[in-house]
Amino acid sequence: MKRLFIFIAALLVAGNAVNAQNAKQNYVIGFYNLENLFDIYDDPAKNDEQFLPNGSNKWTEVKYRKKLKNMAHVIGEMAKSNGRWHTILGISEIENRLVIEDLVAEPEIAAANYQIVHYDGPDRRGVDVALLYNPKQFKLLASESIPFTFYDDGSIKYSLNQSEKEYFRTRDILMVRGTIDGEMFAFFVTHLPSRVGGKGADLRSGGARIIYMHARALMRMWPDIKIVVMGDMNDDPTDESMAKWLHGKEKISEVEKLDFFNPYLSMIKAGYGSLCYQGTWSIYDQELVNSNLVHPKEGTLKLQPIGKKGYYGYIFKRPFMTTQEGPYKGYPFRTFRGGAFIGGYSDHYPTFIVVGK
Repeated sequence: MKRLFIFIAALLVAGNAVNAQNAKQNYVIGFYNLENLFDIYDDPAKNDEQFLPNGSNKWTEVKYRKKLKNMAHVIGEMAKSNGRWHTILGISEIENRLVIEDLVAEPEIAAANYQIVHYDGPDRRGVDVALLYNPKQFKLLASESIPFTFYDDGSIKYSLNQSEKEYFRTRDILMVRGTIDGEMFAFFVTHLPSRVGGKGADLRSGGARIIYMHARALMRMWPDIKIVVMGDMNDDPTDESMAKWLHGKEKISEVEKLDFFNPYLSMIKAGYGSLCYQGTWSIYDQELVNSNLVHPKEGTLKLQPIGKKGYYGYIFKRPFMTTQEGPYKGYPFRTFRGGAFIGGYSDHYPTFIVVGK
């Protein structure tokens, strides 16, 4: 009996040691488009008329609470799958800080004690980006809300005239800087301009260039800084905004000092997708990492492969998040379809990467 007790105790100690080691050395960094997480209150400064009890979506407290529970469930299921909470989770399509506070207070994820970085932005649709972080793993040092500006040096041919440029408003880009395991990191969270009407390729390229210029400035200031650019790019990894203006490379061996590695480039070529439109799958939800995360100094944090196929990015897709029947079978199970509330999750699947030693 005594030997059995000692054996079980040894197993528990060994298991706890493995968990502690994993918790210390592996960090999940991801992004999730929450698909229109609005509260039910009228904000004159926001275009939230659809998301009011008397609006076209009949957005009631019951529907809002269902939406919060659904979003928290996805985040909670990712934590179960990974064996840990996200260290960093970028989010988009949120109306304000209130909805984020309500989200992180949901019982399923409250134990993560997620902290929030958010700025009210100028987007005419009334949605922002934000960042959630685990305070046990990430030490916040600084943050900045970077506006979209037209830097007209002639390299990007904008389709908007001067008055249209002055009227144009989109989401700011969020930059958050801090440390993980004592190493300097910066995260850019973005939701690049929409594709509605087949437009905006030039605007998305402009947004990507803004991010790249700010990332370059950080790399000049801190040569060893590790940078992750994440967001709903409204473009695929193969598009010009990602491949040219963010210098996104498909192979780690191609990544030079001022480049970014895009793990989703190989995945989209292999047929993966994070959202589907008219039968075509895309990966708009991406995380790109700079050279310091794929060619790190020995003994420091680096990007890790995920799963048996060895991809460096992961699209979190589960049956409960997926439409199971009808003409949209296999698509992400979203909140609304055709103006009707169907009680789903999001029209995007979340994605993530893992860094560790």
